[in-house]
Amino acid sequence: LAVANSLAAVRAGARQVECTINGIGERAGNASLEEIVMAIRTRNDLIGLSTNIATTHIIRTSRLVSDLTGLGVQPNKAIVGANAFRHQSGVHQDGILKLLETYEIIDARDVGLARGGILVLNKNSGRHGVKARLEELGFELNREELNRVFEAFKELADKKGEIDDRDLEALVADERRTFEELYHLDLLQVSCGNHLVPTATVRLTGPDGQMLVDTTTGTGPVDATYKAINRLVGVPNVLTEFSIKSITEGI
Repeated sequence: LAVANSLAAVRAGARQVECTINGIGERAGNASLEEIVMAIRTRNDLIGLSTNIATTHIIRTSRLVSDLTGLGVQPNKAIVGANAFRHQSGVHQDGILKLLETYEIIDARDVGLARGGILVLNKNSGRHGVKARLEELGFELNREELNRVFEAFKELADKKGEIDDRDLEALVADERRTFEELYHLDLLQVSCGNHLVPTATVRLTGPDGQMLVDTTTGTGPVDATYKAINRLVGVPNVLTEFSIKSITEGI
């Protein structure tokens, strides 16, 4: 009820709302900024107010917060969920094609999603098409950066097929990482099962280009992997949290 209560307060005279991106906060019950802002914008006839929020950045900001916090956005979440502007039913698709407002009270372009004339990027796309989409997303890359991103794009497109905006954002993020990679993971092989001791073999390339290999056991494949890495680098790294997430739907 956080969003509903906040909107009721605004209609009753409140002029400041405490809210968070994606509704993420220390505890539960935080009002989602994107839902409040778009409700005020969309139903201005009832509320009669406006905000200074640049709504076209809502989707990208939501994804950035999700990536940085590691807290995924549920697909059915209003405004920023993956399914918010998707239509699979034939009836819905027919209605959307005839009149967008049939099923969407909010224009997806207002929150930063492209609609109409979307470039479908795949392995046959050229450099100009990729560059144009990156510029639409707000990225300004020099020639060298674009060349490296385009090479990574072609490699991914060969495996995945169509490339969406989240893929492009991930490729640019990888290109712009500023930290120095002292060790590079060349190989990871694990084995485990009902009657097997979890074992991991790790091969790293060290700072001087030397190959480092170690095999060890653990309470599980992840534990064994980190034990092997610790032995190779000589630093007692501690795993505090483990989760598996995909930036996009995957290949």
